[in-house]
Amino acid sequence: MKSIIGIKRGMARIFDEGGRDLPVTVIEAGPCPVSQIKTEETDGYSAVQLAFGSRKPKRTTKAQKGHFEKAGIEPARTTREFDMDGEVKLGDVITVDIFEVGDAVKVTGITKGRGFTGRMKRYGFHGGRASHGKKDQLRAGGSIGASSSPSRVFPGMKMAGRSGNARRTITNLEVVRVVPEKNQIFIKGAVPGPRNGTVYLTKLS
Repeated sequence: MKSIIGIKRGMARIFDEGGRDLPVTVIEAGPCPVSQIKTEETDGYSAVQLAFGSRKPKRTTKAQKGHFEKAGIEPARTTREFDMDGEVKLGDVITVDIFEVGDAVKVTGITKGRGFTGRMKRYGFHGGRASHGKKDQLRAGGSIGASSSPSRVFPGMKMAGRSGNARRTITNLEVVRVVPEKNQIFIKGAVPGPRNGTVYLTKLS
């Protein structure tokens, strides 16, 4: 397997062997048991479903209990399908050992929700010039179209609205440290999501 599920624990700084000061994101990944294997014959496609975390029995439906019992694992908080990579069996456990220092990975997560925001914050507009009678127009978004023609606002116009809380994938991030005894992996740079948010890591071939 080349993929694993984890939790973003936060950011830190470490020093490599060359003395470089590296900003890193600490991710607690795995162990992730294989909860289901999908095949072309039974499901129409090939995939591996991994489970992560624990779920209280009272919060687990009968269907979920049966699903996890079939795999011989405890009820999990999160499940996700990944492409089939190599030979795996039902109940196999995937750990951070699949990663090595120097590996390139992609990380997927849900970005921080920022609620309803204006155009400046949502899209990074720089605003109007701070000179010559601008007064209260510094953070205005500007014109959204002509008046008589076309007499409407074009679809896709960048305007105020809900910001964040969207799925994002960052690619070509570098693994700088792996700590198997703590199920931790250190990724150079930032990854999407808040602390304690669920993230999905995949090693790039």
